Amino acid sequence: MASVTAVAGAPVAGPASLRRRHRGAAALRLAPRPVASQRRGMSVRAMGSSFGRMFRVTTFGESHGGGVGCVVDGVPPKLELTREELQFELDRRRPGQSRITTPRNEEDSCEILSGVGLDGITLGTPIAVLVRNKDHRSQDYGEIAVAYRPSHADATYDMKYGVRAIAGGGRSSARETIGRVAAGAIAKKILKQIAGTEILAYVSQVKDVVATGVDHETFTMDDVEANIARCPDAASAERMIEAIDKVRVKGDSCGGVVTCVVRGCPRGLGAPVFDKLEADLAKAMLSLPATKGFEIGSGFEGVNTTGSEHNDEFYMDPKTGIRTRTNRSGGIQGGISNGEIVELKIAFKPTSTITQPQNTVNRDGVDVELKAKGRHDPCVVPRAVPMVESMVALVLVDHLMMQYAQCNLLEREDYSNLVMGNMKTLYDPAFIGGDGKSGGEMSTKDMSAAFSED
Repeated sequence: MASVTAVAGAPVAGPASLRRRHRGAAALRLAPRPVASQRRGMSVRAMGSSFGRMFRVTTFGESHGGGVGCVVDGVPPKLELTREELQFELDRRRPGQSRITTPRNEEDSCEILSGVGLDGITLGTPIAVLVRNKDHRSQDYGEIAVAYRPSHADATYDMKYGVRAIAGGGRSSARETIGRVAAGAIAKKILKQIAGTEILAYVSQVKDVVATGVDHETFTMDDVEANIARCPDAASAERMIEAIDKVRVKGDSCGGVVTCVVRGCPRGLGAPVFDKLEADLAKAMLSLPATKGFEIGSGFEGVNTTGSEHNDEFYMDPKTGIRTRTNRSGGIQGGISNGEIVELKIAFKPTSTITQPQNTVNRDGVDVELKAKGRHDPCVVPRAVPMVESMVALVLVDHLMMQYAQCNLLEREDYSNLVMGNMKTLYDPAFIGGDGKSGGEMSTKDMSAAFSED
C-alpha cells in the first residue's frame, strides 16, 4: 500500500473509511512508510566517504572548514606509529611547495586524536587524524558562488544535493586527500614491515612531455623528490616544468600522467570476478580528484599485439621461484597479484579552475562570463604523486588482510591466540608471572611506572 500524508483542513480523496479516519484526526500527519533499510534494521554507510573493507578509511572535512582528516578502522594492534611518519607523507602533499603548485600556505600539521597509546603503539581501535585549516581565503570565491566553473564539480554538487560548500570547493577540493595520505602512511608501514613492499609513484607525463629513462627496478624516492616536477629523469623534469610555466603565466592549466610501481607486492592478493586487485586499484585511482584514465600493465597499447606477443612466459628462478620473463600483465593475472612489479598509470585532467574568462551558467540558469580568482595548481600531477601512492597502499593492505583472514585461517599449528586471546599471561603457564611481555608490549613494571603520578 502506498504511503499517504494527510493535513488538517485539506480535502481527502479516496474510500469513505479513509475520509472518516481523516475527520477523526484533524491534526494528524500520517508518517511515511519506512524505507526497506529501516524496516529490516539495516544501516547505510557514510555515503561516498569511506573506502576499504577490513582496513577501512573514512575521510571528513571541507576545504575551508575547520579542518580535514580521517578515521582509520581496522589497523592491526601493536604497530609502532609516530606522528612524524604521517607528517612526512603530508609534507609531500601539502600546497605551497613550489611555483608550479598552488601558493596556498598550509603547514598541514597533523594531530593523532585516538587509536595510538602513550607508548606509540596502535591499540587496534579507530585512529583519528586531524589537520586544521588555517590559510583559507573564502573571499576569493565570490564569483563562483553563483557561477559554475566549467568542468568543475560545482554544478553536479548542486544537481545532487541542492546545496554545496562554495568556498574552496568543499569536499570536491583536493584538500580532502589529506585524510587519504595520512591513512596511506599507516598502510605503507604495515606493507613494508610485513612484506618489504615499496610503493613509488612519479610524474611520467605533463601535457605532451613524456618522461624517458626511468628504470622501474631501481629508481628511488630521492630521485622523485629531487625536483619540483617529481620526475626521476632530470632532463624530462626540466621540460615538464617549462610546460607548466607556460600555461601558469597565462592563467591556464594542463594535465599529466602519474605512474606508480609496487615492488615486493605479496603474491595472491585479489579475488576472482568482482574483487579483482586491478578493479579495486582502478576504483581507488579514479576516486582521486581530476582523474580521467587508468591503465595497468600494457594497458591500451596491449590491443596492438597478439597473444603470442603479449603473454608473459613463466620460468623458475632458483632464488625466488616462479617468475615471468616479461611483465605486460603489470603484476596481476586473473585479478590476483603474481609477485612481479605492479605497474599502473593514472591520467589527470587540467585543473578546471583557471583565471582566464570562460562562458558558463549561473545558479539562476543565466548565461554569464566567469573569471575565477583564488589559488590553484596550474598542474595537479606533482602533488598527486603521494596521493596515488597512498591509495595504492590502502588497496594492497586491505587485500592483504582479507587474504590472511580467508586463506591463512586453517592448517595452523597453533590456534591458542585465536581461541584464548592475545594476552598469554592470562592463560599460558610459560608466561604467567613473567615480565609480561607476551606480545612485545611494555612490561607490567614499566607500565605501572609510566601511568603512576610522580
